[in-house]
Amino acid sequence: MGDYEHVLYEQDGAVLTITLNRPDALNALSPPLERELHAALDEAGEDDSVRAIILTGAGRAFSAGYDISGGGVGRERLPTSKHLKTWWDSAMRNPDMIMNVMGHPKPIIAAINGWCIGGGFWYSLACDITLASDQAVFGQPEIRMTSNTTVLFALLCGWKNAHRYALTGDHFDAAEALRIGAINEIVPHDQLIERARALAERLAKVPSESVRLNKAITTLGLDAMGLRAALNMNGVLSTIVEAENDGPDLEHMEAAQATGGFSAFLKARDEPFLPEPFGPRSKPRS
Repeated sequence: MGDYEHVLYEQDGAVLTITLNRPDALNALSPPLERELHAALDEAGEDDSVRAIILTGAGRAFSAGYDISGGGVGRERLPTSKHLKTWWDSAMRNPDMIMNVMGHPKPIIAAINGWCIGGGFWYSLACDITLASDQAVFGQPEIRMTSNTTVLFALLCGWKNAHRYALTGDHFDAAEALRIGAINEIVPHDQLIERARALAERLAKVPSESVRLNKAITTLGLDAMGLRAALNMNGVLSTIVEAENDGPDLEHMEAAQATGGFSAFLKARDEPFLPEPFGPRSKPRS
């Protein structure tokens, strides 16, 4: 078993639980965490004793998405060419990371225990089965600071449903996630891991080659229909989106960050959208 700092790798019988383990940062996807996540997945893929995987998060979140806490809107400010090269390198790795989850030889159950935002939401979509706590919250609020969604959202949930949230950045709760097809099931919060484990043990009873080949049928079928090409184009357009994040619509966010830090930046980004339709942001703040 690998020596991991940012994820927990815990095997019990045929079931492996991988836990994103930056709870103080709501499991935001830093480069070290994401590298360890995929190293853990690769290790599990080579281990015949692992028959099913649960992916979850420590603390109050599954994942708050890619870690932007050090950079706000992200242009403080590299030269344009270097800035775009940095984003290109990151965005063009994303198809490989998504396909590493979708094409993994073992079934992966996402157990969404709280906030599931941005890149964390994308990973939840890529898992084979997604169970959500009744306290789970989903969304891509980074869109409000000029950033990108994922084509997986439209693929799994439909164009209209994806655009409702991909164009506003609104958060949505577990009931709405179930309605639009982003998750399979809602589970009482204190039963989430128990339910995920019961399902993982059920999957582990199926012959491993049957699971592997049936996963390949659906994943390679989607790939043959253009999934990889769509994800690659997603990466290209993501880079272009980042080239557009220095316009006047973002000046108030940068000003807020300069005077009040990252929390002020988030307030400037999200408060104009309150109340939101669903979940913990659905009521005006007192």
